Amino acid sequence: MSIEQSRYSAEEQAILTEYATRWSFLARPGQRPPDSEDWFCYLMRSGRGAGKTRSGAEWVLERVRQGYKHIALIGQTVADVRDTMVEIGPSAILKIAKPHELPLYEPSKRRLVFPNGAIATTFSGDEPDQLRGPQFDTAWVDELAKFKYPEETWDNLEFGLRLGDRPQVFVTTTPRPIKLIKVLLKDPKTIDIRFSTFDNADNLSPLYLQRIQDKYAGTRLGRQELEGEILDDNPNALWTRELIENLRIHESELPPLIRVVVGVDPAVSDGEGSAETGIIAAGISAYGHGYALQDSSLSGSAAAWARAAIRSFNHNLADRVIGEVNNGGYLVEVNLRTVDKNIPYSPVHASRGKETRAEPVSSLYEQGKIHHVGTFPELEDQMCEWEPGKKSPDRMDALVWAFWELFGLGEKEKKKAVFQMEDTYAV
Repeated sequence: MSIEQSRYSAEEQAILTEYATRWSFLARPGQRPPDSEDWFCYLMRSGRGAGKTRSGAEWVLERVRQGYKHIALIGQTVADVRDTMVEIGPSAILKIAKPHELPLYEPSKRRLVFPNGAIATTFSGDEPDQLRGPQFDTAWVDELAKFKYPEETWDNLEFGLRLGDRPQVFVTTTPRPIKLIKVLLKDPKTIDIRFSTFDNADNLSPLYLQRIQDKYAGTRLGRQELEGEILDDNPNALWTRELIENLRIHESELPPLIRVVVGVDPAVSDGEGSAETGIIAAGISAYGHGYALQDSSLSGSAAAWARAAIRSFNHNLADRVIGEVNNGGYLVEVNLRTVDKNIPYSPVHASRGKETRAEPVSSLYEQGKIHHVGTFPELEDQMCEWEPGKKSPDRMDALVWAFWELFGLGEKEKKKAVFQMEDTYAV
């Protein structure tokens, strides 16, 4: 807002500037929940960059001004809460709070202390038991659909939202068709609001908008990640959300494992726009059931994904790394051994089509023999969206390789890869 210096005094200019930067002035309709008692959950599902983080942070500050004192801030991981919700991101609480209401951030105590005595405590969706015991009158939950344990986290939060005459929770998330999101949408005490990435076009880079429009417009991924839609299952995919959900377990239910491997599907380059390197840890029990344990996939250099794969190997007490050699060849092993020369490694060669490799693993899911330990949003998106005949995605490929090894599905492919590797070294 432009203020003509000659028309207003310094005091009047300050008042006008303050008014023009108020959230009540800047917010689009729907970004501010109604100030009423007839809702419990305000569910804002939106595309990336649609302004949901700013909406959540501003609502928290408004609740503090209204006198609410006990606030829960819950993100996907500890780092997400700190970086996106509290401290670093452009819409974080510490970035948008007015100087007179700026809280003291005490990261070691996981809390923000506001000048009026209100305290906001941080939690993460991969440690739901942290929410046992504390009680609140306000909660902001960011990216709920990406939590490792969304239902356990939500249940513990609900038990703790018991203070004051109007406890409420604001959920900001890019939606996925997980069970909890569907339950919340059916709750009469939920207000459902949806925004598209393009609703916030004035605050986003034109180049970014053009790129995502060209790449994702009209696709199922674009409908979810840009338009905030909750999608039904892809009828052509080998996996369904319901199938994965019905087989999901909590970490406390994980039986002893007799083998653990880390599957790696390497990216062929690390430039802008390159694919990710899929890195999936999985194990098998003595009873012949498989378990997806960790998704450490990332975009980055060969050294970065090698370090990530070895961290996963050590964290999960694995006995072997399984790497696809079609694209990277012997460089996969070289990259790994540059970080840890003693890493146990076996190459696998994709001599069959993607569909042929994926179908036996999909059948194991259908037989109830593979379980996900927690939620892996990006991996599960790939599994439930990929259609046979199309280029298969990295995380799903790494998962398939891991279970081929654990269930002994790839002995012929492994031998073929070893012979090819020996021929390569002999040259």
